[in-house]
Amino acid sequence: MPLVYEELRRRAAAYLRQERTDHTLQPTALVNEAYLRLIGQEHVVWQNRAHFYGIAAQLMRRILVDHARGHRRGKRFGAAVRVALDERVGTSEPPDCELLLLDQALHELAAIDPQQAQIVELRYFGGLTETEVANVLTVSRSTVTREWLIAKGWLYRRITSGQQRSLP
Repeated sequence: MPLVYEELRRRAAAYLRQERTDHTLQPTALVNEAYLRLIGQEHVVWQNRAHFYGIAAQLMRRILVDHARGHRRGKRFGAAVRVALDERVGTSEPPDCELLLLDQALHELAAIDPQQAQIVELRYFGGLTETEVANVLTVSRSTVTREWLIAKGWLYRRITSGQQRSLP
């Protein structure tokens, strides 16, 4: 458990680096909330380590989105949005990106291509390598590489063209 906790905390800290500098949620709180939701998962058959971290990534994403929506409700309208999707996505130093725009774009991508949306979620939020994503999704690494590139391009176009749209 200590090793899993440290890995989740490391990933949580990486997610929070993407957020605004005055973010009130701390990595420990994010991990604790995700843990509470993870232990509530009764019908999940854990396939492997990558599968576990993929589910944890989904939960952390949902927590961050819920938190961002709550913060946005409090302020009504945010400041200008800076969006960057580039080769650094999925690395230990993620780019600055508006989480609500990314979440909205991911929902749209999932409606078009669910596999690409899963790949983005596992790479960007889960921090999984292409090989780990391939194992989770039971596809080849080359498929993950190709779909990852296509999805990043689609998301970039969608987010940069959708900055003026209102968020939920």
